[in-house]
This record gives sequence, structure tokens and C-alpha cells, in this order.
Amino acid sequence: MKKELSFNTITAVTTMGSVKSAGLSLLLLSFLIYSADSYPNLDLSNAGCGECTLRRNNFFSKEHPIYQCMGCCFSRAYPTPLKAMKTMTVPKNITSEATCCVAKHSYETEVFNIRVRNHTECHCSTCYFHKI
Repeated sequence: MKKELSFNTITAVTTMGSVKSAGLSLLLLSFLIYSADSYPNLDLSNAGCGECTLRRNNFFSKEHPIYQCMGCCFSRAYPTPLKAMKTMTVPKNITSEATCCVAKHSYETEVFNIRVRNHTECHCSTCYFHKI
């Protein structure tokens, strides 16, 4: 006895396969949307550099704690306006602005016969020097 498959049986099997495939695709899509939504919105312009605050200097904090200002402040670079380029003796295509994390108040102390500045308050202000 040979059993013949009816058109309705074939359609039901095909539909069942399509539903499973669509369900799997929907599950995968919802997982991707969840992952993208839960990923933190990061400003990578200053990645790895925290806010300008007082932090303990572990190297000099042997006898008593020494605090120093560390962190990042505002900086940006933009194309130099044509009007400003005409006034420059050495024209530069990029202009940059920046403020640095500096001590508002500090006092000198001695650690291992070395004079060290112990900062008491920080803020973003004019950069006094730039590290190379």
C-alpha cells in the first residue's frame, strides 16, 4: 500500500517550515536590537580619559597622601577659516582649541627630599604646557 501525500499535507509541512524560519529570524532580530540598544552610548573623542578631578598619586603617597589633578577637559579641532588663514605668517589648515586639567589651589610639600605640589582643587583652564 502506497500512501499518497495530498496537496494539503504538503502545504501544511511547507507552511510549518516557513513559520519556524520566520520565528527564528524574528528571535535573532530582536536579540540584535536588544544588544544594540543596551550597548552604552559612548563619546569616544576622549576615551580612556576621565573627568578632571583630584586623584591620589600612588608614587608619592608613601608617607602621607599626595593628590594631583588628572583627567581631560575640552578640546576640539576644526578647519581654519579662510579669513584667519590670510592673517597668519605660516598658514595652517587646522586650528585647535583646548583647556587642560590644572590645579586651582595647591601647596608644596616634601616627599623623599623632593619638593612636590599637593593639589587641593582642580578645574579646566588654560594649558600651561603641552606634553610631547
